Amino acid sequence: MKREIIHTDKAPAAVGPYSQAVKIGNLVYTAGQIALDPSTGQLREDEIQIQTEQALNNLQAVLTAAGSGLEHVVKTTVFLKDMAEFKAMNEVYARFFPNNPPARSAVQVAALPLYGRVEIEAVAVVP
Repeated sequence: MKREIIHTDKAPAAVGPYSQAVKIGNLVYTAGQIALDPSTGQLREDEIQIQTEQALNNLQAVLTAAGSGLEHVVKTTVFLKDMAEFKAMNEVYARFFPNNPPARSAVQVAALPLYGRVEIEAVAVVP
């Protein structure tokens, strides 16, 4: 199967040697998205709700570039700097996946790129 590299200017450019997403067949695997504002290249405010919203907006932009969308996500992984922020992150996350949410894992990590509070990656179907 052909591997297609996905890139969009509507999401932050990679901050290392990786792709925003890779599409293989009818599946797309995204890189983790943090709360970088694609227009400024700067990390959004420190509040977990704002960072979660920006990370999910970035994820949506990458999925759209791949011909998919949040409604086609089958699995996400959420990386949190502090598991005490799980509830606040979850409130924002639920707005982006209101019906039939995907499978999900959520883990606390020691640190995230650029000292962000949340990073979210996904696997989605391309209809």
